Amino acid sequence: MLQPHDHRAPAESRKRLFILLGLWLTVAVILVALRSVLLPFASAALIAYLVHPLVTRLTRIQVRGNNVPRWVAILTIYAGFFLMAYLFFVAMVPQLYQELARISRDGIAFANSLTPERVHVLADQAEVWMRSNGIPVTITTPEELRSGVPINGIALNLEKTLQDLAASLSSLAREHLGDIVTVSRNIVTSLVTGVFMMFFMLMVAAFFSIDAQAIVRYFLSLVPVEYSADAGLLLERIDRSLSGVVRGQVTICVVNGILTGIGLVLFGVKFAFLLATVATVLSLIPIFGTILSSVPIVVIALADGFQKGVAILLWIVGIHALEAYFLNPKIMGSAARIHPIIVAFSLIAGEKLFGLVGALFAVPVASIVVACFDYARIKAQPGPATLVELDAPKP
Repeated sequence: MLQPHDHRAPAESRKRLFILLGLWLTVAVILVALRSVLLPFASAALIAYLVHPLVTRLTRIQVRGNNVPRWVAILTIYAGFFLMAYLFFVAMVPQLYQELARISRDGIAFANSLTPERVHVLADQAEVWMRSNGIPVTITTPEELRSGVPINGIALNLEKTLQDLAASLSSLAREHLGDIVTVSRNIVTSLVTGVFMMFFMLMVAAFFSIDAQAIVRYFLSLVPVEYSADAGLLLERIDRSLSGVVRGQVTICVVNGILTGIGLVLFGVKFAFLLATVATVLSLIPIFGTILSSVPIVVIALADGFQKGVAILLWIVGIHALEAYFLNPKIMGSAARIHPIIVAFSLIAGEKLFGLVGALFAVPVASIVVACFDYARIKAQPGPATLVELDAPKP
């Protein structure tokens, strides 16, 4: 005997789906409307994601037969972080200050050394170099220009150019001399705001870490039951991709900074600590950060000699070859790799839309988008191999 078909089940399913879609749409509208205040919370989420594996390992340690609570693990990590920050300031900040002071002294000394005789010497050296390299530029003096002597190539009055530049800088300094108090007040305000924001992000990150599982369960409850298995697989793929991009990039930044600092000290490049710190920070931005940090290193090394510039350039190339062929596969893994074209596109798009902050968050966001796109692509493939490909990491 045939059972009557129950039309209520599909109707109830559609009703739940529409309600959940409405909830997701509400969350999206709120995030878009309040996007200007999302930065500290997004940064706190990244911090919580970075320390999650370490928190998990600490909570597995047993003390008197009980596992370490998550809040104790988080406080332990924060204590280690502040200890490392203190050691960094004690050991590195004096070195950085000395190098910044040296840059200021060298700049003032160079400006004071630009006497007419010194300018003539620099002009002669520049003209010899340009002629030897086939550049048709002739360095002239005001007397030669007034005399009307024919000149081969493009004429450049270096002395007048430097005098005009010095006059412009002096005028600019006098115009903004009254803004020193305002600039100082803005610096102090920005410093206090930055310190407050850092502690705020650490506090929010602690809340994220303590309630990580509850937060994940809550958002999974916004997915229809029939799609819960797909949601779990998608989260696993996002985690595999994001963990390599975020945690792997931070690890590579530290390695890059240490190796760059070693090379700068070995080759005797000026301002080694300052340049190594800049290289470490800029390495957070893939591709472009590496290029930006390498340019001043090579330029400063070339100022001490061509051989030193070439040597430090080869050292930097060796560091990035080590990253590309050894560290990236070992630390990030194949599942986290994103094609360089996508990385470059996401960096430019993030910088255009949100500035430097957008560039910092561009690649993690791109990794999430790529993981979702890849999951949908695999899910749309016919055949029984689809589930196997979804469950397995990328080869």
